[in-house]
Amino acid sequence: MPFLPNAREYRAFTSFRALERSENDELMVVTGTPIVFNAETVLFEFDGVQYKEKIDPAALKECDMSDFILNRNHGQNDSTVFARTKNKSLEYDVLDSQMDIKAYLDVEDQRHVNLYRDIKKGLIDKMSFAFIVADDGDDYDPDTHTRTIRSIRKLYDVSCVDFPAYDQTGLTVARSFFSEEHEKEFKALEERVLRQKLILKTFL
Repeated sequence: MPFLPNAREYRAFTSFRALERSENDELMVVTGTPIVFNAETVLFEFDGVQYKEKIDPAALKECDMSDFILNRNHGQNDSTVFARTKNKSLEYDVLDSQMDIKAYLDVEDQRHVNLYRDIKKGLIDKMSFAFIVADDGDDYDPDTHTRTIRSIRKLYDVSCVDFPAYDQTGLTVARSFFSEEHEKEFKALEERVLRQKLILKTFL
C-alpha cells in the first residue's frame, strides 16, 4: 500500500488513570497524557533497521483542536462519546513536554460508569490519539531512520484503548511511509555498491 498524505493516523503513548471519588462526589474524572513530545518510539523494524518517530513540541501549534472527543478504541464496536471539548467535558493542556487531558464522565450514564470502573481496575490503562499530519508537516532523517512530525493539522480523538495502536492496524499509514523510505534507502545502497564495483573494475 503506497503512502497516502492526509490520511488519519493513530498513535499510543502513556497510561492514564481515574481520580479517586469520595462517597458524596458526583464527579468521575479521568486524566492522561495522550501525546508526549520528543519521545523517540520505534514503530517498525525492517532488515534489522529500526524506524523511529517523534513528535516535535511545536506540532500542535497550528492544530485544529476545537472539537475532539474521548472515546474507546477509536469508536470501533462502540460509538459512545464519553467527553468532548466542545461542551467542555474534555479539557486539555499543552505543556512543553506533553499534552495532558482531563475528562469528566457522566455519573448518570452506565456506559461512563463502566468505563470509569474498568480504568480504576486497571483493565484499561493505555491511551491513543487519532490525527492528520499537515501538508509538509513531517520530515525524515535517513541517517537515524527517524520521522519527525512537526505539524499536526487536526486532532480527532483521544481514546481509551484495550491494546495500544502500535500493536494494531492503526499504524497502516506510518507503515506505508516507512516502507517507502526503506525502499529508497535499499535502492540507494544498491546503487552505491554498484558504483563501487564499477570503480574497482576500472582499476583492475
